[in-house]
Order: sequence, then structure tokens, then C-alpha cells
Amino acid sequence: MNANDFRRIALSLEGAEESSHMGAADFRVGGRIFATLASEKQGYGNLMLTLERQKAFVDELPEVFLPIAGGWGRMGMTHIRMAAAKEDVMTGALQTAWKLRVEKNAKSGKKTSVKPKKMRVAKTRRKKR
Repeated sequence: MNANDFRRIALSLEGAEESSHMGAADFRVGGRIFATLASEKQGYGNLMLTLERQKAFVDELPEVFLPIAGGWGRMGMTHIRMAAAKEDVMTGALQTAWKLRVEKNAKSGKKTSVKPKKMRVAKTRRKKR
């Protein structure tokens, strides 16, 4: 997987739009960021997750996911190693970040045309060793 795949999958999510933040591509729903390509040159996509989801992803697939260094990572921002991710893993991760943003927008009263759905987010799968 690569940045074009990340972009394609992110933009396939309902209400998702591409924008730019500090010179890097970002992906928003309801005007709020759920993912970025700020670390594209290092081979990463970035996901806005909760600490709980971040831990679950990193624990399950440490070769694919890692917390972003510093304060951002301590807030749930997570790198996905694009080259190491399979399409179903990247899709599930982006769906998770999108769903978390939609739910957060709804709780904050942020107007959005997208309503949080009870959707089953694809779980990442551990490689057989």
C-alpha cells in the first residue's frame, strides 16, 4: 500500500474530503481531521485514534502501527506503515479513525451531513507466523 491507496480509501468514506494542514494532505469529515499524510515521506499515514484503539492496533500488528513520537502519540495519533499494511488493514484503520471523528463531531454538536452508524469496523488481522 502507498499514499495513493491511503488517499483513495480515505476519500471513499462517507462525507470525507481532502484538505491541507501545514502543507500536508489531510482527510476530514464534518470539517475535522481524522487522518493525514503529514509523514508520507517517511512512509507513514497518520490516524487520529483514541489511546485504547491505538494500543489495540499496536499490540495486534506492531509491524504496521506505532504511536507518533511525543505528545501527539500520547493523544492517540498513530502511524500506519503504508508499505507493511494490507488493503483490509488500511481500510479498517481508516474506517476506525473516520468513525471516531464522526462520533466526536456528533457529541460536540458539530454540524455534519454524516451520522454515526452502527458499523462493524474491520479488525486488523495478525499475520500467521
